[in-house]
Amino acid sequence: MQDKPVALVTGANQGIGHQIAKDLVAHGFIVLVGSRNLARGETAAEDIGPEAHALQIDVTSQASIAAAAKRIRDTFGRLDVLVNNAAIAHTGRRPDMTVEDYAKSTRPSVVSLDEMRAVWETNVFGVLAVTQAMLPLLREAPQARIVNVSSGMGSLTLNSDPANPYRAIFGPVYPASKTALNAVTIAMAIELESTGIKVNAACPGFTKTNLNNYAGTQSVEEGAREPVHLALLGPDGPTGTFSNASGPLPW
Repeated sequence: MQDKPVALVTGANQGIGHQIAKDLVAHGFIVLVGSRNLARGETAAEDIGPEAHALQIDVTSQASIAAAAKRIRDTFGRLDVLVNNAAIAHTGRRPDMTVEDYAKSTRPSVVSLDEMRAVWETNVFGVLAVTQAMLPLLREAPQARIVNVSSGMGSLTLNSDPANPYRAIFGPVYPASKTALNAVTIAMAIELESTGIKVNAACPGFTKTNLNNYAGTQSVEEGAREPVHLALLGPDGPTGTFSNASGPLPW
């Protein structure tokens, strides 16, 4: 078993996940760079340094998830932090399509159910599948932490407010997948609160990544701040919360 704590970050070969992995290495972790494509994960791990290790994991494949959990146990013997970062915003939005136009094409009256299922498969079911597979390891850790990377776009409170300028893009695909993820986060936190495993949801903010065709206004360093903060919570830290770098967010 490793003396150092071990963290798994899914979707860590690029974007916010890659920066989260970097930051956790800087805080003394061995970090497993989760990536659907192993070669991309290996390139990302090399960029981060010797304490980062590529781990092939496709969050929509039970076989891939089970193999990843076995490798973690066999190779590292422990898992202290799970950051469920892997997510997709869509499956077929054209590069020239604006966020507003895509939102119109995914309104409840016209949305493709196949598109909705594909996004939820990664953003909701994938998170739960990975967490279930990693829980036996996390339960053995002295102070395990689970961080689900969510989005303020999923806040029902904010989207119920007519004054919210972004409420027009709330829809059943990506935004509602994050609403569902928030619900799963609370359910996990309730189940695990007696174990000392803390489960929280983090909103990185509108960050320049491939997820939004690099239209974001924040750097990945800024986007990683809150997920890393929640991964490093001490024993007196909260569980079952939703927050960004400025503080709590409404559900």
